[in-house]
Amino acid sequence: MPLTFLDSLLGRPRRGSWAYHAYSIWLFTFSDIKTIVGPKTIFGILNALALPSEEEQWTVKMVQILIRLPVVAFWVWINLLPFAIDNQRQPAAILEDNLNKPWRTMPSGRMTEFQARCLMFGLYPVAFAASLYLGGVRQSVGLMVLGYAYNDVGLADWSWVSRNAVNALGFCCFASGALEVALNCPLSAERHGQMVEWLGLVSLVVFSTVQTQDMADQSGDSLRGRKSLPLTVGDGTARWLTAVPMGFWSVACPLYWGVGSSGPNLLVRVLGFGVACSTLVFRSVEADKRTFRVWNLWMASLYALPLLAAVGM
Repeated sequence: MPLTFLDSLLGRPRRGSWAYHAYSIWLFTFSDIKTIVGPKTIFGILNALALPSEEEQWTVKMVQILIRLPVVAFWVWINLLPFAIDNQRQPAAILEDNLNKPWRTMPSGRMTEFQARCLMFGLYPVAFAASLYLGGVRQSVGLMVLGYAYNDVGLADWSWVSRNAVNALGFCCFASGALEVALNCPLSAERHGQMVEWLGLVSLVVFSTVQTQDMADQSGDSLRGRKSLPLTVGDGTARWLTAVPMGFWSVACPLYWGVGSSGPNLLVRVLGFGVACSTLVFRSVEADKRTFRVWNLWMASLYALPLLAAVGM
């Protein structure tokens, strides 16, 4: 539980203090550090390193990109924050979080719905302004549109197809935006054709496998009437519809980049088939949560493929 960790470091913050409010804001994105902030920062940095450069000294290019790592992470986080607030302030989300994540800001009573709404409306311009300065402004606007579609129109609940599609587009916006911030220049089909193709491929990967996150949340999703894949087609069928694409992409993505079967590339296959097998065999809620964590590691290993191809591994 996140609050326990904070208490062990700082003691319980006094209600109404700056530390209390700062931690309330942090809790909105706590669950997404491992799924959005970390992986998309990794994507931006690794894929920026993989792209060819006019810089003769590769070490100079590497340093220029690596020193932007905190900036990339900040861009992802500041664009995620208003989206997460909009999502978690919804009545159905609070009802679900009371069951699955009672420590979050809204179900724990750390903030009212009115306060959360005001904070969200105040943070969207901050995210846009940060993107104007750092890069990724197109993606920032795209995330605003997707956030409205996901949270307010309800595309996340209509069907598993619309839910997975919005997730895939969101992943693509975060990944491409992080890449632009790492490069300190916009992406273009003319200059970065294969990378644009790769972003499309990653979107397909996410669309066909992101339901891994829904396997452990079936009770909460059922409570709020969400038509996720396991609740639509049944738990057993959903597991096969996840395992088969996992195996396919674990082979197809390394082939796309023409990488060999060395240790780093073998890790993609090991993690991918591990997720597939775990999804089919271990079906408890705790096991599904572990499987989803490994899925995120697998996605991060996919993000490294362009760099491995660039260095000839």
